[in-house]
Amino acid sequence: MDSNSDSYKKYVLFILTGMYAFNFIDRQILVILQEPIKADLMLSDTQLGLLTGFAFAILYTTLGLPIARYADKNNRKNVVSISLVVWSAMTALSGLAQNFTQLLLARIGVAVGEAGGSPPAHSIISDYYEPEKRATALSIYSTGVYIGIFLGFLIGGIIAKNFGWRAALFALGLPGILYAVLLWATVKEPVRGQMDADDIHQKELKFSEVIRILASKKSFIFIALATGFQAFGNYASGNWMPSFLARSHGMDIQTAGIVLAIIAAIGGGGGTFLGGYFTDKKLRQRDMRWYCWLPVWAGIPSILASIYVFFGSDIKIVLAFLSIAYFTSALYLGPSIAVTHSLVPAKMRAFASGILFFVLNIIGLGFGPLAIGMVSDGLTPSYGDDALRYALTITFVSSAIAMFLFYMASRYYREDLS
Repeated sequence: MDSNSDSYKKYVLFILTGMYAFNFIDRQILVILQEPIKADLMLSDTQLGLLTGFAFAILYTTLGLPIARYADKNNRKNVVSISLVVWSAMTALSGLAQNFTQLLLARIGVAVGEAGGSPPAHSIISDYYEPEKRATALSIYSTGVYIGIFLGFLIGGIIAKNFGWRAALFALGLPGILYAVLLWATVKEPVRGQMDADDIHQKELKFSEVIRILASKKSFIFIALATGFQAFGNYASGNWMPSFLARSHGMDIQTAGIVLAIIAAIGGGGGTFLGGYFTDKKLRQRDMRWYCWLPVWAGIPSILASIYVFFGSDIKIVLAFLSIAYFTSALYLGPSIAVTHSLVPAKMRAFASGILFFVLNIIGLGFGPLAIGMVSDGLTPSYGDDALRYALTITFVSSAIAMFLFYMASRYYREDLS
Protein backbone atom coordinates (compact mmCIF):
# COMPACT_ATOMS: atom_id res chain seq x y z
CA MET A 1 0.00 0.00 0.00
CA ASP A 2 1.26 3.49 -0.91
CA SER A 3 2.42 5.16 2.30
CA ASN A 4 1.35 8.57 0.93
CA SER A 5 -2.23 7.52 0.20
CA ASP A 6 -5.07 8.76 2.40
CA SER A 7 -6.19 5.20 3.05
CA TYR A 8 -2.77 4.19 4.39
CA LYS A 9 -2.56 7.30 6.58
CA LYS A 10 -5.93 6.36 8.06
CA TYR A 11 -4.70 2.81 8.59
CA VAL A 12 -1.62 4.00 10.48
CA LEU A 13 -3.79 6.27 12.62
CA PHE A 14 -6.14 3.33 13.29
CA ILE A 15 -3.29 1.01 14.31
CA LEU A 16 -1.65 3.60 16.56
CA THR A 17 -4.99 4.42 18.16
CA GLY A 18 -5.35 0.71 18.90
CA MET A 19 -1.89 0.72 20.44
CA TYR A 20 -2.92 3.62 22.67
CA ALA A 21 -6.05 1.68 23.65
CA PHE A 22 -3.82 -1.18 24.85
CA ASN A 23 -1.75 1.43 26.67
CA PHE A 24 -4.76 2.51 28.71
CA ILE A 25 -6.21 -0.96 29.12
CA ASP A 26 -3.02 -1.96 30.89
CA ARG A 27 -2.57 1.35 32.71
CA GLN A 28 -6.12 1.63 34.04
CA ILE A 29 -7.08 -2.01 34.55
CA LEU A 30 -6.09 -1.77 38.23
CA VAL A 31 -8.69 0.98 38.67
CA ILE A 32 -11.67 -1.33 38.14
CA LEU A 33 -9.91 -4.09 40.10
CA GLN A 34 -8.77 -2.05 43.09
CA GLU A 35 -11.61 -3.00 45.48
CA PRO A 36 -11.06 -6.80 45.18
CA ILE A 37 -7.27 -6.24 45.17
CA LYS A 38 -7.59 -4.12 48.31
CA ALA A 39 -9.55 -6.86 50.05
CA ASP A 40 -7.30 -9.72 48.84
CA LEU A 41 -3.93 -8.08 49.57
CA MET A 42 -5.21 -5.99 52.53
CA LEU A 43 -4.13 -2.61 51.15
CA SER A 44 -4.92 0.96 52.23
CA ASP A 45 -6.29 3.70 49.97
CA THR A 46 -2.86 5.33 50.04
CA GLN A 47 -1.27 2.12 48.73
CA LEU A 48 -3.92 1.92 46.01
CA GLY A 49 -3.14 5.53 45.10
CA LEU A 50 0.53 4.63 44.80
CA LEU A 51 -0.20 1.63 42.57
CA THR A 52 -2.57 3.45 40.21
CA GLY A 53 -0.76 6.79 40.36
CA PHE A 54 2.61 7.88 41.68
CA ALA A 55 4.56 4.61 41.48
CA PHE A 56 3.50 4.22 37.87
CA ALA A 57 3.93 7.86 36.92
CA ILE A 58 7.44 8.41 38.27
CA LEU A 59 8.99 5.68 36.07
CA TYR A 60 6.68 6.38 33.12
CA THR A 61 7.57 10.06 32.99
CA THR A 62 11.26 9.79 33.86
CA LEU A 63 12.02 7.16 31.23
CA GLY A 64 9.71 8.82 28.73
CA LEU A 65 12.14 11.67 28.12
CA PRO A 66 15.27 9.71 27.08
CA ILE A 67 13.10 7.31 25.06
CA ALA A 68 11.44 10.25 23.30
CA ARG A 69 14.85 11.78 22.58
CA TYR A 70 16.02 8.44 21.17
CA ALA A 71 12.87 8.22 19.03
CA ASP A 72 13.58 11.65 17.54
CA LYS A 73 16.81 10.21 16.11
CA ASN A 74 15.87 6.59 15.36
CA ASN A 75 13.08 4.36 14.06
CA ARG A 76 9.95 5.32 15.98
CA LYS A 77 7.90 2.32 14.84
CA ASN A 78 10.40 -0.07 16.45
CA VAL A 79 10.35 1.88 19.72
CA VAL A 80 6.55 1.71 19.91
CA SER A 81 6.41 -2.00 19.03
CA ILE A 82 9.01 -3.07 21.61
CA SER A 83 7.40 -0.89 24.27
CA LEU A 84 4.00 -2.51 23.64
CA VAL A 85 5.48 -5.99 24.14
CA VAL A 86 7.08 -4.96 27.45
CA TRP A 87 4.06 -3.33 29.06
CA SER A 88 1.66 -6.06 27.91
CA ALA A 89 3.87 -8.81 29.35
CA MET A 90 4.23 -6.96 32.66
CA THR A 91 0.46 -6.49 32.91
CA ALA A 92 -0.01 -10.25 32.62
CA LEU A 93 2.71 -10.85 35.22
CA SER A 94 0.86 -8.52 37.61
CA GLY A 95 -1.68 -11.31 38.00
CA LEU A 96 0.94 -13.40 39.83
CA ALA A 97 1.54 -10.82 42.58
CA GLN A 98 1.05 -12.09 46.14
CA ASN A 99 1.60 -8.84 48.05
CA PHE A 100 1.89 -5.06 47.67
CA THR A 101 5.62 -5.10 46.87
CA GLN A 102 5.30 -7.65 44.09
CA LEU A 103 2.37 -5.82 42.54
CA LEU A 104 4.27 -2.53 42.84
CA LEU A 105 7.27 -3.98 40.98
CA ALA A 106 5.02 -5.36 38.25
CA ARG A 107 3.37 -1.96 37.84
CA ILE A 108 6.79 -0.34 37.57
CA GLY A 109 7.48 -2.77 34.72
CA VAL A 110 4.28 -1.67 32.99
CA ALA A 111 5.39 1.95 33.40
CA VAL A 112 8.80 1.22 31.90
CA GLY A 113 7.14 -0.23 28.79
CA GLU A 114 4.51 2.47 28.40
CA ALA A 115 7.17 5.19 28.54
CA GLY A 116 7.96 4.41 24.89
CA GLY A 117 4.39 4.58 23.59
CA SER A 118 2.87 7.99 23.04
CA PRO A 119 5.73 10.44 22.27
CA PRO A 120 7.01 8.43 19.25
CA ALA A 121 3.42 7.79 18.12
CA HIS A 122 2.62 11.52 18.29
CA SER A 123 5.67 12.22 16.11
CA ILE A 124 4.68 9.58 13.54
CA ILE A 125 1.15 10.99 13.26
CA SER A 126 2.42 14.54 12.80
CA ASP A 127 4.57 13.30 9.89
CA TYR A 128 1.56 11.71 8.20
CA TYR A 129 -0.89 14.63 8.63
CA GLU A 130 -0.78 18.28 7.55
CA PRO A 131 -0.78 21.00 10.24
CA GLU A 132 -4.42 21.93 9.57
CA LYS A 133 -5.48 18.29 10.09
CA ARG A 134 -3.11 17.49 12.93
CA ALA A 135 -5.28 18.28 15.95
CA THR A 136 -8.07 16.12 14.52
CA ALA A 137 -5.67 13.22 13.88
CA LEU A 138 -4.10 13.55 17.34
CA SER A 139 -7.57 13.73 18.90
CA ILE A 140 -8.59 10.54 17.10
CA TYR A 141 -5.42 8.92 18.42
CA SER A 142 -6.20 10.24 21.91
CA THR A 143 -9.60 8.53 21.88
CA GLY A 144 -7.50 5.43 22.52
CA VAL A 145 -7.57 6.60 26.15
CA TYR A 146 -11.30 6.00 26.38
CA ILE A 147 -11.39 2.97 24.09
CA GLY A 148 -8.86 1.42 26.46
CA ILE A 149 -10.83 2.45 29.54
CA PHE A 150 -14.02 1.09 27.92
CA LEU A 151 -12.49 -2.31 27.17
CA GLY A 152 -10.56 -2.49 30.45
CA PHE A 153 -13.54 -1.59 32.62
CA LEU A 154 -16.04 -3.69 30.66
CA ILE A 155 -13.99 -6.87 30.17
CA GLY A 156 -12.03 -6.47 33.39
CA GLY A 157 -15.15 -6.01 35.49
CA ILE A 158 -16.90 -9.04 33.98
CA ILE A 159 -13.87 -11.33 34.23
CA ALA A 160 -13.02 -10.17 37.76
CA LYS A 161 -16.51 -10.88 39.06
CA ASN A 162 -16.64 -14.35 37.52
CA PHE A 163 -13.01 -15.51 37.61
CA GLY A 164 -11.13 -13.12 39.91
CA TRP A 165 -8.88 -10.10 39.45
CA ARG A 166 -5.82 -12.17 38.53
CA ALA A 167 -7.59 -13.73 35.54
CA ALA A 168 -8.57 -10.23 34.35
CA LEU A 169 -4.91 -9.16 34.27
CA PHE A 170 -3.88 -12.25 32.28
CA ALA A 171 -6.74 -11.87 29.80
CA LEU A 172 -6.11 -8.19 29.11
CA GLY A 173 -2.32 -8.22 29.13
CA LEU A 174 -1.38 -11.00 26.73
CA PRO A 175 -3.25 -9.83 23.55
CA GLY A 176 -1.08 -6.71 23.41
CA ILE A 177 1.95 -8.82 22.49
CA LEU A 178 0.21 -10.07 19.33
CA TYR A 179 -0.90 -6.54 18.48
CA ALA A 180 2.72 -5.36 18.72
CA VAL A 181 3.68 -7.84 16.00
CA LEU A 182 0.90 -6.49 13.75
CA LEU A 183 2.04 -2.90 14.34
CA TRP A 184 5.68 -3.68 13.62
CA ALA A 185 4.86 -5.61 10.43
CA THR A 186 2.42 -3.16 8.82
CA VAL A 187 3.26 0.41 9.91
CA LYS A 188 5.92 2.21 7.83
CA GLU A 189 8.28 4.75 9.35
CA PRO A 190 7.48 8.14 7.70
CA VAL A 191 9.99 10.77 6.57
CA ARG A 192 10.49 13.28 9.37
CA GLY A 193 9.00 16.67 8.59
CA GLN A 194 7.46 15.59 5.28
CA MET A 195 4.31 17.58 6.06
CA ASP A 196 6.29 20.66 7.09
CA ALA A 197 8.37 22.02 4.20
CA ASP A 198 10.64 24.10 6.43
CA ASP A 199 11.49 21.15 8.69
CA ILE A 200 12.29 18.31 6.29
CA HIS A 201 15.92 19.34 5.71
CA GLN A 202 16.54 20.71 9.18
CA LYS A 203 19.80 19.69 10.84
CA GLU A 204 19.87 17.50 13.93
CA LEU A 205 19.33 19.56 17.07
CA LYS A 206 21.54 19.23 20.12
CA PHE A 207 19.87 18.47 23.45
CA SER A 208 20.74 21.94 24.77
CA GLU A 209 19.10 23.52 21.71
CA VAL A 210 15.94 21.50 22.21
CA ILE A 211 15.67 22.59 25.84
CA ARG A 212 16.37 26.21 24.90
CA ILE A 213 13.62 26.24 22.27
CA LEU A 214 11.04 24.74 24.64
CA ALA A 215 12.01 27.05 27.51
CA SER A 216 11.68 30.10 25.26
CA LYS A 217 8.00 29.32 24.48
CA LYS A 218 5.90 30.70 27.32
CA SER A 219 2.74 29.26 25.80
CA PHE A 220 4.28 25.77 25.91
CA ILE A 221 5.18 26.16 29.58
CA PHE A 222 1.64 27.23 30.44
CA ILE A 223 0.09 24.49 28.26
CA ALA A 224 2.21 21.82 29.91
CA LEU A 225 1.26 22.99 33.40
CA ALA A 226 -2.39 23.34 32.38
CA THR A 227 -2.56 19.78 31.08
CA GLY A 228 -0.96 18.62 34.33
CA PHE A 229 -3.63 20.18 36.52
CA GLN A 230 -6.39 19.11 34.13
CA ALA A 231 -5.07 15.54 34.26
CA PHE A 232 -4.86 15.77 38.07
CA GLY A 233 -8.63 16.11 38.19
CA ASN A 234 -9.24 13.56 35.44
CA TYR A 235 -7.02 10.86 36.94
CA ALA A 236 -8.07 11.58 40.52
CA SER A 237 -11.78 11.23 39.78
CA GLY A 238 -11.41 8.58 37.08
CA ASN A 239 -9.15 6.28 39.09
CA TRP A 240 -11.36 6.44 42.17
CA MET A 241 -14.76 6.40 40.46
CA PRO A 242 -15.28 2.58 40.65
CA SER A 243 -14.50 2.70 44.39
CA PHE A 244 -16.71 5.76 44.84
CA LEU A 245 -19.66 4.05 43.16
CA ALA A 246 -19.09 0.93 45.29
CA ARG A 247 -18.75 2.73 48.62
CA SER A 248 -21.27 5.55 48.20
CA HIS A 249 -23.86 3.85 45.98
CA GLY A 250 -23.35 0.13 46.65
CA MET A 251 -22.55 -0.74 43.02
CA ASP A 252 -20.84 -4.10 42.38
CA ILE A 253 -17.66 -4.40 40.30
CA GLN A 254 -19.32 -5.82 37.17
CA THR A 255 -22.05 -3.17 37.07
CA ALA A 256 -19.53 -0.40 37.75
CA GLY A 257 -17.31 -1.74 34.97
CA ILE A 258 -20.12 -1.80 32.42
CA VAL A 259 -21.51 1.62 33.38
CA LEU A 260 -18.14 3.37 33.46
CA ALA A 261 -17.07 1.68 30.23
CA ILE A 262 -20.06 3.15 28.40
CA ILE A 263 -19.67 6.59 29.95
CA ALA A 264 -15.94 6.67 29.20
CA ALA A 265 -16.44 5.56 25.59
CA ILE A 266 -19.26 7.97 24.75
CA GLY A 267 -18.47 10.93 27.01
CA GLY A 268 -14.69 10.80 27.22
CA GLY A 269 -14.09 9.47 23.71
CA GLY A 270 -16.54 11.93 22.18
CA GLY A 271 -15.02 14.86 24.03
CA THR A 272 -11.48 13.90 23.06
CA PHE A 273 -12.35 13.63 19.36
CA LEU A 274 -14.52 16.74 19.18
CA GLY A 275 -11.96 18.86 21.03
CA GLY A 276 -9.50 18.45 18.16
CA TYR A 277 -12.07 18.31 15.37
CA PHE A 278 -13.83 21.57 16.23
CA THR A 279 -10.64 23.50 16.81
CA ASP A 280 -9.30 22.31 13.43
CA LYS A 281 -12.53 22.67 11.41
CA LYS A 282 -14.48 25.45 13.08
CA LEU A 283 -12.39 27.57 15.44
CA ARG A 284 -8.81 27.96 14.19
CA GLN A 285 -10.02 30.08 11.23
CA ARG A 286 -11.40 32.61 13.70
CA ASP A 287 -8.40 32.66 16.00
CA MET A 288 -5.56 30.17 16.62
CA ARG A 289 -5.92 30.86 20.33
CA TRP A 290 -9.07 28.70 20.40
CA TYR A 291 -6.70 25.76 20.85
CA CYS A 292 -6.09 27.25 24.32
CA TRP A 293 -9.50 28.82 24.92
CA LEU A 294 -11.62 25.71 24.38
CA PRO A 295 -10.40 23.97 27.58
CA VAL A 296 -11.09 27.17 29.55
CA TRP A 297 -14.75 27.26 28.56
CA ALA A 298 -15.09 23.49 28.97
CA GLY A 299 -13.96 23.74 32.59
CA ILE A 300 -17.12 25.52 33.75
CA PRO A 301 -19.68 22.77 32.94
CA SER A 302 -17.13 20.16 34.02
CA ILE A 303 -16.92 21.55 37.57
CA LEU A 304 -20.68 22.11 37.83
CA ALA A 305 -21.45 18.55 36.70
CA SER A 306 -18.88 17.09 39.10
CA ILE A 307 -20.54 18.77 42.09
CA TYR A 308 -23.67 16.68 41.58
CA VAL A 309 -21.63 13.56 40.77
CA PHE A 310 -19.94 13.66 44.18
CA PHE A 311 -22.90 14.84 46.27
CA GLY A 312 -26.04 13.72 44.43
CA SER A 313 -28.14 10.86 45.75
CA ASP A 314 -30.08 9.70 42.67
CA ILE A 315 -27.69 7.31 40.94
CA LYS A 316 -29.30 7.78 37.51
CA ILE A 317 -28.79 11.55 37.65
CA VAL A 318 -25.29 11.05 39.08
CA LEU A 319 -24.35 8.93 36.06
CA ALA A 320 -25.92 11.44 33.64
CA PHE A 321 -23.82 14.27 35.11
CA LEU A 322 -20.78 12.00 35.15
CA SER A 323 -21.17 11.66 31.37
CA ILE A 324 -21.14 15.46 31.04
CA ALA A 325 -18.06 15.70 33.26
CA TYR A 326 -16.23 13.05 31.21
CA PHE A 327 -17.11 14.83 27.94
CA THR A 328 -16.09 18.34 28.94
CA SER A 329 -12.94 17.33 30.81
CA ALA A 330 -11.66 15.45 27.74
CA LEU A 331 -11.83 18.35 25.28
CA TYR A 332 -8.35 19.65 26.14
CA LEU A 333 -6.04 16.84 25.02
CA GLY A 334 -6.01 17.01 21.20
CA PRO A 335 -5.67 20.81 21.06
CA SER A 336 -2.90 20.72 23.70
CA ILE A 337 -0.78 18.25 21.73
CA ALA A 338 -1.41 20.21 18.52
CA VAL A 339 -0.24 23.44 20.19
CA THR A 340 2.91 21.67 21.38
CA HIS A 341 3.76 20.33 17.92
CA SER A 342 3.05 23.69 16.27
CA LEU A 343 5.69 25.37 18.43
CA VAL A 344 8.66 23.09 17.64
CA PRO A 345 10.51 21.72 14.58
CA ALA A 346 9.62 18.23 13.32
CA LYS A 347 12.84 16.67 14.64
CA MET A 348 11.97 17.43 18.24
CA ARG A 349 8.25 16.62 18.31
CA ALA A 350 8.64 13.29 20.12
CA PHE A 351 10.74 14.97 22.80
CA ALA A 352 8.30 17.89 23.06
CA SER A 353 5.48 15.37 23.55
CA GLY A 354 7.68 13.63 26.10
CA ILE A 355 8.07 16.87 28.07
CA LEU A 356 4.34 17.59 27.81
CA PHE A 357 3.46 14.12 29.06
CA PHE A 358 6.16 14.30 31.74
CA VAL A 359 4.43 17.31 33.29
CA LEU A 360 0.93 15.94 32.61
CA ASN A 361 1.65 12.59 34.24
CA ILE A 362 3.77 13.76 37.17
CA ILE A 363 1.12 16.25 38.28
CA GLY A 364 -1.93 14.34 37.06
CA LEU A 365 -1.29 10.62 37.19
CA GLY A 366 1.40 10.85 39.86
CA PHE A 367 -0.25 13.06 42.45
CA GLY A 368 -3.95 12.90 41.54
CA PRO A 369 -4.86 9.35 42.66
CA LEU A 370 -2.30 9.44 45.50
CA ALA A 371 -3.62 12.73 46.94
CA ILE A 372 -7.19 11.43 46.92
CA GLY A 373 -6.11 8.18 48.59
CA MET A 374 -4.19 9.98 51.34
CA VAL A 375 -7.03 12.44 52.06
CA SER A 376 -9.55 9.60 52.01
CA ASP A 377 -7.51 7.62 54.56
CA GLY A 378 -7.25 10.74 56.74
CA LEU A 379 -11.01 11.38 56.63
CA THR A 380 -12.12 7.76 57.05
CA PRO A 381 -12.18 7.77 60.90
CA SER A 382 -14.65 10.66 60.78
CA TYR A 383 -16.68 9.96 57.63
CA GLY A 384 -16.33 6.23 56.89
CA ASP A 385 -17.18 5.33 53.30
CA ASP A 386 -18.13 8.97 52.62
CA ALA A 387 -14.50 10.00 53.15
CA LEU A 388 -13.78 9.33 49.47
CA ARG A 389 -16.68 11.58 48.46
CA TYR A 390 -15.17 14.56 50.28
CA ALA A 391 -11.62 13.76 49.19
CA LEU A 392 -12.68 13.99 45.54
CA THR A 393 -13.61 17.67 45.93
CA ILE A 394 -9.90 18.45 45.55
CA THR A 395 -10.50 18.07 41.82
CA PHE A 396 -12.52 21.32 41.75
CA VAL A 397 -9.39 23.26 42.71
CA SER A 398 -7.18 21.54 40.14
CA SER A 399 -9.74 22.21 37.39
CA ALA A 400 -9.87 25.91 38.26
CA ILE A 401 -6.07 26.14 38.19
CA ALA A 402 -6.02 24.41 34.79
CA MET A 403 -8.52 26.90 33.35
CA PHE A 404 -6.33 29.81 34.46
CA LEU A 405 -3.20 28.25 32.97
CA PHE A 406 -4.87 27.52 29.61
CA TYR A 407 -5.94 31.17 29.49
CA MET A 408 -2.37 32.29 30.22
CA ALA A 409 -1.11 30.07 27.38
CA SER A 410 -3.50 31.82 24.98
CA ARG A 411 -1.93 35.20 25.81
CA TYR A 412 1.46 34.08 24.43
CA TYR A 413 0.49 31.56 21.75
CA ARG A 414 0.34 33.85 18.70
CA GLU A 415 3.63 35.52 19.67
CA ASP A 416 5.35 32.12 20.11
CA LEU A 417 4.03 30.86 16.76
CA SER A 418 5.61 33.79 14.97
